[in-house]
Amino acid sequence: MTSEHLASSVVSAVQSIQRSLTDLCDHEHHYSFDNPRQFSGLARRLQLVVNQVLLSFQSLSPGSFPSSVQTTLKGMSSDLSKAAEVVSVYEKRSKIFVLINCKSLCLSLQEHTFSIGGWLALLDQALQDDPDLQKKASDLSRDMKLVQFRVTETEERVQCTLEKEGVGRPTTKAVQSAIVMDLARALGIDPDDHAELSNEIKLFKNDLLSSNSLSERRILVSLERILNNWSIEPAIETRKLDFDLEDDAAIPPFKNFLCPLTKEVMKNPVVLETSQTYERTAIEYWFDRCIQDARDPTCPVTGKVLKSLELKPNIGLAGAIDEWVNRVIEYRVKSAADHLNEEPLCIDHVERSLDNIYEVSEEHPASRYVIRNAGIVQLIGKLLTDSSKVIGSRLRSKALTALVSMAKDEESKKIMLEGSITRLAVHSLTGSSEKEREYAVKLLLEFSSDEAYCIGVASEKGALVLLTSMAGNLEFPALSKLAEEVLKQLERVEDNVQRLAASGRFEPLLSRLHDGPDAVKIEMASLLGRMTLTNSNKEQIARQSAGVLVDLLSKPEGREPSLQALYNLSGLDDNATILVKSPVFPSLIDVLFDGQEPSNEIKTLAASTIANIVSKPGRWELASADMKGSSMQSESVVFKLLQLLNSVSSQCQVYVLRILYGITSSPQASESVALHIKSGDGFKTITQFLENPEFELRMYALKLLRLLSELFSQDLGNELRLSNKLTMLKEKILDDQSAEEERATAACILANLSLTENDIKSLLGGDFIRWIVSTLKNQRHSSNARISQTALSLLEGLLGLLLHFTTNLDEQSLTIIRENRLMTIFCEQLEYTSKLKVKRLAALGLKSLSEIGRTVTSRDAEPSRSNGFCYSLLFMCGRTSYQNLSCPIHNSYCEEDSQLCLLRSNCIKPLNDLLNDNNDTSVQIAALEALSTLVLDYSSNTFKRAADELAQLGVVDSVINLFTEARSGELQEKTVWIIEKILRVENHIPKYSLNQSLVRGLVEAFKHGNPNTKVLAQHALTCLKQISVLSEKTSSQPQARR
Repeated sequence: MTSEHLASSVVSAVQSIQRSLTDLCDHEHHYSFDNPRQFSGLARRLQLVVNQVLLSFQSLSPGSFPSSVQTTLKGMSSDLSKAAEVVSVYEKRSKIFVLINCKSLCLSLQEHTFSIGGWLALLDQALQDDPDLQKKASDLSRDMKLVQFRVTETEERVQCTLEKEGVGRPTTKAVQSAIVMDLARALGIDPDDHAELSNEIKLFKNDLLSSNSLSERRILVSLERILNNWSIEPAIETRKLDFDLEDDAAIPPFKNFLCPLTKEVMKNPVVLETSQTYERTAIEYWFDRCIQDARDPTCPVTGKVLKSLELKPNIGLAGAIDEWVNRVIEYRVKSAADHLNEEPLCIDHVERSLDNIYEVSEEHPASRYVIRNAGIVQLIGKLLTDSSKVIGSRLRSKALTALVSMAKDEESKKIMLEGSITRLAVHSLTGSSEKEREYAVKLLLEFSSDEAYCIGVASEKGALVLLTSMAGNLEFPALSKLAEEVLKQLERVEDNVQRLAASGRFEPLLSRLHDGPDAVKIEMASLLGRMTLTNSNKEQIARQSAGVLVDLLSKPEGREPSLQALYNLSGLDDNATILVKSPVFPSLIDVLFDGQEPSNEIKTLAASTIANIVSKPGRWELASADMKGSSMQSESVVFKLLQLLNSVSSQCQVYVLRILYGITSSPQASESVALHIKSGDGFKTITQFLENPEFELRMYALKLLRLLSELFSQDLGNELRLSNKLTMLKEKILDDQSAEEERATAACILANLSLTENDIKSLLGGDFIRWIVSTLKNQRHSSNARISQTALSLLEGLLGLLLHFTTNLDEQSLTIIRENRLMTIFCEQLEYTSKLKVKRLAALGLKSLSEIGRTVTSRDAEPSRSNGFCYSLLFMCGRTSYQNLSCPIHNSYCEEDSQLCLLRSNCIKPLNDLLNDNNDTSVQIAALEALSTLVLDYSSNTFKRAADELAQLGVVDSVINLFTEARSGELQEKTVWIIEKILRVENHIPKYSLNQSLVRGLVEAFKHGNPNTKVLAQHALTCLKQISVLSEKTSSQPQARR
């Protein structure tokens, strides 16, 4: 380094030292902490030494200074500058910032001071010529090396506390108060000087504007929160009471009544060794915090470290406080009673009174007797009863809050229960605010904590229903939990089990049914049998208790209650599967067929339960009905049921008939059951009930016979004919006094039977046919878009009877057909209803009438030549003119609106529509059969006219479309039969030979159809000239059947 550079660096060092010393020595009076003040004293001495050293070498240029002096100046410059920066933190930053960083600041100042002392020691050799200056420098060097900067105990405690607060741990009000006291002591501020404390926190906040320290920001937030709490005025000392005190009641609490930490009147004052008095819990919290922070507990007010943590009760002060508190309580209660008795009520006074009552009750539990003796409980009850709407939900909530607190006093609770408070609490369960509902539930929870009061709560109207609903409402989880707790309390009492179950809470009942002794199980089963249950409840109970109830059937004393319960549960269709799996059938059948069981009531219950289970098919057919493994549709069971009909009460007979009807209704069991009924002489047994005076017996006998008539029409017809019941059925149909269901079922039975020609003549006379037609017309005109099932059944039965009538070809019958326009009646039914069976019967009726028409017209094909001149003229005019006058279907004259011609009566279009409506296959087949009657004369010379007419009406296209969509079976056979006949007409072949769907369908029918279908398909393909190879084999194939 050159001499110039060396001189320059020395000059810079000297200038830096002088600036730092000037700043340090001129601002001593600004320092609030000892460490910067102490360092400032050393800096002043250093300033004198440095100035004298520079004077000693003033004759030399800075570059010529001795090397030790140059080194000292350069080294001292850096450390002194850094020390000055530390001191400036003490001066310029907030006191709280300094406290937080006091240890690091102290350590930094200590290190730089020691370093400066070391640099001064280097001057010793250079100052030999000036002993006085040498001694000053040596002494200052020694002092700077030995000086001890320290953090006071208070500063260290506050710094530790603030660091802990920066972590964000929770603190109590007592701890917060102690922190404020320590902080104020460290800052040299009066703890009660809220303004100065607040100002210091604002300065600290300004310091953090450029800081990125997260912990310091957390400390700031914690201090602001603590100061806000600390700044709140004492709760009693400085607040005006909510009423005007009289006489000595207005004496405010003495200051020493207030805990320095909580600022509240002390309840358990204790004295420390410093003679300071605190609330016991508050000072204990502070001690705990000190121990957690690994430091000695101190007295918050004095800041002194305590040698002993002994807390001595301040008995004298406690007595004085109690006396003052009791006087204030008595007056607050008296004032509240006066305000609650005001007429009219002042809402503000009521609210303050309720708040006072709650505070007194919660803060001074031992004084609740004062509130009780003042009649406050009754007054609040009166308030809720008489002024509920006036005070609104918010004040109702406060009233309930006060009652909840007072309910902790047993005598007050008795007063509430003896009055109307329970009812008022239940009413508030429907309150408009969640808070009102919450405290209503809490009050009921207080009442139900004692078993003696549980019955009273449960018996209150609507209580259990509302609580159960509330417990299941997870939208308000807190309310749901409270309501559940109340219900759990109520469940402990046996007398509440039935009420709880009635409100939809079955757990207590079911748990006793499962786990209780036999006597309790029987009692619970009896309750289930008597209760009205919803469908969802029935399913829940059946799943949990069916097995237990079945087990009870084996106990004589439990038989009737369990049967009643099972009957109740079986009323839900979906429970059939559950009960069958239990398994219930063997036990019920055992009871029903028990010859030793004299009680008709027991048998009736068993029969009614079985009837409910078998009322819906698909759930019970595979289950064992008895111990031998027989099913319900087995011969043995059916025979026993038939025998039972002759030996039980009429009510039981109804259920036995219901059982037989139920098992006969099952598609899986109907044929076998009907066969067993027939072989067991059941027709005779059942028909005896047709004229029974009891409606239910007649009705179920009729319904069962209707099912049997569909399977054994001939045999049942013979039985009814022998017992002279056919006429009775007709009379039942005509009887206006009979129930509509009876009449409809009787009509269906008579329609299903195989009637002889004599039966038809004797039963279906002209008057009866006219009545049927009139009834059908009336029903059509009076019914709206929806029709009852019973009306549909009657419609089916009456159409079936008309269908019977159309089988008779005598002249009288033809006259009745024409007079009553039966073809029109049948045709109308095709458009009348969506009931498939009605449509099918109507189509079959049209078929039958069309066949009659063909027979009649073929018999009277041409007028007799004896008609003379008119006929001769017609004949001479030519055959073409005659054909124009004749029906293209029958090739003879048919009157307009003829009741024997589908074309003239406009029935072809409705029948054709059935083919296009995606109806049931059976309906489409019936329509095809009716339309088939139009092409029976395919071998006649005039068949072309019929084919052309059907093509023009769209029938041929509809039949072809249906054929191409049909699978193999009867429908395919019916459609291909008509197609084959149409294709015999040559002028239709070109058009349909181009229909590839038709050709493919015919090929598939030829390959996969039944024998008759194959022949018809082969003929049709031959006509279309699609398989000429088959033409040679046609003559050898059998003729296709229609």
